[in-house]
Amino acid sequence: MTVDRKLMRNGNGWVLCLNSTILGFLDVNPEEDMVRYTMENNKLIITKSDKKVERKNK
Repeated sequence: MTVDRKLMRNGNGWVLCLNSTILGFLDVNPEEDMVRYTMENNKLIITKSDKKVERKNK
């Protein structure tokens, strides 16, 4: 699968939005799971991390 996406401005940086289809392929729940970015041979690889999102106590 190949998808071309536009980067969006966020403060002093840029963000890449992942739509629900891509999150589904990665089996990622953005409220619980983290993702891991890896660079290999000038390619950005995004995988589901073993780490979970830390919830702040309210």
